[in-house]
Amino acid sequence: MTNPDIKSMTKEELKGLMAEMGEKPFRAGQIFSWLHRHHAGTWDEMTNLSAGLRSKLSDHPLTTLETVEVQRSKTDGTAKYLFRLPDSNVIESVLMRYHHGNSVCVSSQAGCRMGCRFCASTLGGLSRNLQASEILEQIYRIQEDTEERVSHVVVMGTGEPLDNYENLIRFLRLITDPDGAGLSQRNITVSTCGLVPQIYALAEEKLQITLAISLHAPNDEIRKSLMPVANRFTIDEVLEACRSYFDTTGRRITFEYSLAQGVNDSAENAKELAARLKGFPCHVNLIPVNPVAERGYRRSTRDKVADFKNKLEKYGINVTIRREMGSDIDGACGQLRKKYAEKVL
Repeated sequence: MTNPDIKSMTKEELKGLMAEMGEKPFRAGQIFSWLHRHHAGTWDEMTNLSAGLRSKLSDHPLTTLETVEVQRSKTDGTAKYLFRLPDSNVIESVLMRYHHGNSVCVSSQAGCRMGCRFCASTLGGLSRNLQASEILEQIYRIQEDTEERVSHVVVMGTGEPLDNYENLIRFLRLITDPDGAGLSQRNITVSTCGLVPQIYALAEEKLQITLAISLHAPNDEIRKSLMPVANRFTIDEVLEACRSYFDTTGRRITFEYSLAQGVNDSAENAKELAARLKGFPCHVNLIPVNPVAERGYRRSTRDKVADFKNKLEKYGINVTIRREMGSDIDGACGQLRKKYAEKVL
């Protein structure tokens, strides 16, 4: 039987493990602090633990990520990290520097099975889910590299977070634990392509995170052409789940809308989108689509993006255009990982 992943354990679970090992409960707090405050990479670094306990712990794997490559933008300080997991899978993370603090975009899966047709992350399919520790480690390694605190996290990298639900919730509980990194729940955004049952489940977790929905279309016909998940859940079903989420948590929903030239960026598309969202407590984030060679989609022109924004505002929708970060590096989801895989193979 494989020993449990200690870095993914809550304090209560660690107390249970200490009891099994014949150790005092306070040892759980010491280990938790070493892992989530001091980012210890080995058991031997935990100098206030007895040699006997460290010996017992040595039978348990201590999850750490290896940095394979870092691309640093010369224009805005954005950095894209390629990390190798213990089983040699690779994942991406992005550090973005803003005036309000450092934000890290983390991956939740190695690959993705959602198949969105404008995204590089899905091209190789899903390899596996990430453990909570592997999601945490992306943040910890970046903090160790930069010697700067991360204050905001977006779970918006490779993978569909709600397709890895249990590990996502465990990650959220651990990263916001005051005895660990202590991030504010309000500084965390989780993005989903719209897995309706999981949205309802997430609402019942009573978290104060921001939920971002990858909408990308004003109607089901266009959405089906872009996102296979639209064949399972209609926009009306997604919006109904979002209303329930807002009613339960009081947290405003963000709708992500990637603009692809000639696909979903017309004035009529803007009008239809506004009609769907009218009166809904939400924010729309417009994103000029990142071109992916295998996909063939082209980003909307600046004038078209501005016009789309203006149309939504005219209809009373709260909207912004996402600031483009890391334009001189492999900034789009999945591009660096894909390039590395092609080089290795």
